Amino acid sequence: MTIAEKAMPRSHRSTLIKKAGLSAAFSIALLIPGLSGLQAKVEEPAVYQPVSPTIDQARANILIARQLQFTHFRDLGISDELSSDVFDAYLNYLDSQRVYLTQQDIDALSNVRNRLGSALKTGQLQPGFDIYNLVQQRIIERLKFARDIVENDISELDFSTTEKIRVDRSDSQWEADKAALDKLWIKRIKNAVLAQRLSGNDDDTIKETLLRRYEGQLKRAYQARSEDAFQAYMNAFTGMWDPHTSYFSPRTSENFNINMSLSLEGIGAVLQSDNEYTKVVRLVPGGPASKQGQLQPADRIVSVAQEGEEPVNVIGWRLDEVVDLIRGPRNSTVSLEVIPANASDETVTRSIAINRDEVKLEEQSASKDLIRLDRHGATYNIGVITIPTFYADFQAMQAGDPDYKSTTRDVRKLINELKQDGVDGVVIDLRNNGGGALHEANDLVGLFIDKGPTVQIRNANNNVQVLNDEDPTVVYDGPLVVLVNRMSASASEIFAGAIQDYGRGLVVGSQTFGKGTVQAVRPLNHGQLKITQSKFYRVSGGSTQHKGVIPDIEIPSRIDKTRIGEDALDHALPWDQIEAVPHTRYFDFSGIIEELRSRHADRFETSPEFSLLQKEIDFLNQQRQIDYVSLNLKERTAQHNQVENTRLTIANARRELRGDEPFDTLEDLEKWQDEQAENLDTTDEELDFVIREGGHIMADLLDLDQRMASILTPTRFAAKTEAP
Repeated sequence: MTIAEKAMPRSHRSTLIKKAGLSAAFSIALLIPGLSGLQAKVEEPAVYQPVSPTIDQARANILIARQLQFTHFRDLGISDELSSDVFDAYLNYLDSQRVYLTQQDIDALSNVRNRLGSALKTGQLQPGFDIYNLVQQRIIERLKFARDIVENDISELDFSTTEKIRVDRSDSQWEADKAALDKLWIKRIKNAVLAQRLSGNDDDTIKETLLRRYEGQLKRAYQARSEDAFQAYMNAFTGMWDPHTSYFSPRTSENFNINMSLSLEGIGAVLQSDNEYTKVVRLVPGGPASKQGQLQPADRIVSVAQEGEEPVNVIGWRLDEVVDLIRGPRNSTVSLEVIPANASDETVTRSIAINRDEVKLEEQSASKDLIRLDRHGATYNIGVITIPTFYADFQAMQAGDPDYKSTTRDVRKLINELKQDGVDGVVIDLRNNGGGALHEANDLVGLFIDKGPTVQIRNANNNVQVLNDEDPTVVYDGPLVVLVNRMSASASEIFAGAIQDYGRGLVVGSQTFGKGTVQAVRPLNHGQLKITQSKFYRVSGGSTQHKGVIPDIEIPSRIDKTRIGEDALDHALPWDQIEAVPHTRYFDFSGIIEELRSRHADRFETSPEFSLLQKEIDFLNQQRQIDYVSLNLKERTAQHNQVENTRLTIANARRELRGDEPFDTLEDLEKWQDEQAENLDTTDEELDFVIREGGHIMADLLDLDQRMASILTPTRFAAKTEAP
């Protein structure tokens, strides 16, 4: 008898044998009107109550279909081909790792693959709800199976075989049938048990943890609502146009509006559903999570624990419910168990405790620093302005407060202070700046140029609006370097792109996110639709969409470009270009850029900080390329120890660079990291060498061509760049 059979009650095993022949018929019955009664016969009503669409949802579906076809930036009709894509996207959302459905289920559903489109045009939601109900039932079956295995005795699991399990199954084939899926789930359970044992947990603790996880997911599956099915189905549909177009249910709309006004305390993180997980999209600058420093974009939340309470598993939970758990009274603590973005597989988790607080505008404000570089007998004073987000106090502005805060106003003050310090150049740090107020990006460009266009905005009707800086005042006329990374998005890309197009400064870092679209939120009879209506274009004519801004001098980053960025998203709008608009080009760097890159490369060749960064990037890339993990205890332990030793080696090398004593064990490192996270006044100097490198590039610029010292000398202006 197999482990799977031993885990089942005897009556259940015989029932399964009798009902095996009903499996395919049951799947088809979900899709054929008039046969829904079969569902009640196969499953006990107390186990799962199927959800059904409402009239309000059908009406909302019709409105969504019309708006997508006639007002979205992308010209896309509803066809049989689109129907097939919606079918695949919907199944991917409901079962992304292909661990609940079998190929038999997919075959039974195939007759609706090309019929969803016509149904979505007319508000016929039943096919989508039938698919949802089938998946929910399969989820319940799988979770019961897993629970029975764990309850039976995990000590009977064999970890001496040569078995292995695929880490990411999103591109795998569906398992042929239930028997094949049973084998896969036994592997999944073994993988979870192994991960817990390697973390030092005994079998009793592991059993308790896994049972709590499966019971929590089961409870959530039983509580499925009609709105859950509708929102999942609509987002599979809207996602065909682009990844930023989405449907908000009435409850999600409420949370969206709350988040926009920042009216409740939380952790300061933007979250989104990522199949059965809740994923961190970005951290709000100045927020508790950003200051705490451990939570990162692309981390996936497994459980949430209130202070002094047991953690609640949130896999499979609705986004709004996870948000409700994370929110709470100010100065209280919430602990998140997350799968780190760089984890080798989903069984690797860490716990992060964050003190709740509100996000204050002043903590998002621009700030300045002054660094001093001694080079070949010469001293350079470099001003550094860090801009976490593009902000403006709209309430104070509307109230007529003459001292209202905004990015441009604050940066103007900081520049004037740096000029009094006699800086030789300025570095603008936009790393991790996810954007914000568009008009602030426009105004900020104006501080560094005479006057002229800053960005073009094209709508679905091909009408182009050009935003301009009309103020001829130049607040700072000296050399400029703009630092960016993969998390620099939207308004940050508009600013960096304009500085690059004007030849006003050099962009340094890594390719930016590529978010070059504009969304509007439109009310429906039931919920809201966030829809992409416009696209950003640089003054040179190229879009920031998909491609982002390519730096003049590149510095590698730890961030995984295959998982984070517009070009990593399905159905993202493509890069394209329109006509350029006339604009001044102050400097032409083409004659010196190769020398600048060469000097930069020489410095990094001998830089211990860069060498360490490259080692860490190489290590992370190795982890990301792991396709399978072993289920053999000895092999897995050796792999685990190797990874942990590498982490400790890299951490100790960094400490030695800072003159600190190395850690003896990984436990010492993790304890120190927790202590640092609790002390929000500590600053992370880990990447300061990137800012210093920006200063060195600026000094190289002045060494090679003193004409770069100012744009205000009349002979320094280049000719206007005319539109072709």
